[in-house]
Amino acid sequence: MKLTTIGTGTAAPHPTRVGSAHLVAAGTVRLLLDCGSGAVHRMANLGLDWRSITHVALTHFHADHIADLPLLIMGWRWGQLPPRSAPVTIYGPPGTGALLERMAAVYGTWMLAPGFPLTVHDLGPDDVIRLDDAVTLEACPVPHTAESVAYSISEGATRLVYTGDTGESEALGVWARGCTVLLAECSLPDAMAIREHLTPRQAGALAAQARCARLVLTHFYPPVEAVDIEGEVAELYAGSTVCATDGWSIDF
Repeated sequence: MKLTTIGTGTAAPHPTRVGSAHLVAAGTVRLLLDCGSGAVHRMANLGLDWRSITHVALTHFHADHIADLPLLIMGWRWGQLPPRSAPVTIYGPPGTGALLERMAAVYGTWMLAPGFPLTVHDLGPDDVIRLDDAVTLEACPVPHTAESVAYSISEGATRLVYTGDTGESEALGVWARGCTVLLAECSLPDAMAIREHLTPRQAGALAAQARCARLVLTHFYPPVEAVDIEGEVAELYAGSTVCATDGWSIDF
């Protein structure tokens, strides 16, 4: 399994970080986790093959996580020759299908009928989706917005858990327990802490509870970059910690 952090930023414009987006390659699966603002052109900038994406999974409906989805679908249809013919499935929490319908009402009906097979699937909390013969996808509700979820991607004994945007959640720590990599948001310093996001210490506490082998941090608002993120995480989590940048990757 390989993880590439395409966009490690937030709603705050940033010179080196675009909106949330992460690419997971496992088996025949090329899964895009979120598709925030700037993600599509960042993939091209990084030399990533955006054409080969097979699945998209959205964690929630804030613009910094979904704004580039219309552009990605448009790129598959009109941004390459020949146009895409391979199928794509978009997953998300309940309401994702209705979200795509609202987007199509703004951008055009081509979003739902782009000329290649496009399926939109609302995931329930107990669904286990088989993306290919060896790779599965599951979702877990998290405290951020009413629809927000975290994702687990498993291939054999290898497991990636992506928090999406979340506040503190003991249930998430239990659900993520034993994962190989925990890709966690790390939005704000302690001085600006709010219920809907994690600080470095809160991310460290989550990683310790999850007993993950490696913690990868993303979703940085500029103020959190002014503190010792890794040092604060280490107060609560003794494992390996990485502050991801756009284009960082790991094979695991």
